[in-house]
Amino acid sequence: MDHSKHTPLQPGEISTMNLEGANIYGPDDSHIGDVSHTHGAGASTHVIVDVGGFLGIGAKRVSLPVSKLNFMRDEDGKVHATTSMTKDQLKDLPEHHD
Repeated sequence: MDHSKHTPLQPGEISTMNLEGANIYGPDDSHIGDVSHTHGAGASTHVIVDVGGFLGIGAKRVSLPVSKLNFMRDEDGKVHATTSMTKDQLKDLPEHHD
């Protein structure tokens, strides 16, 4: 996917409403997880990502600072994010418990 044509989200757009369900893509552009929900607001927001599993079953939830993700909208307006972290790096993070 060519992310260079996608529009970065502005700080005011970082909210659960905009991010929930967004796909997360790793450095090789492979799908590595999905946003479950968020905690906090603004620059201190933590994004809870479901990693692994199949259709949400067996996924591990991890928490990432929003600064580790680059959220953007594609040409159709769908929000997604890229990160320099790999799926294995995300799986190695401590599990997030609500």
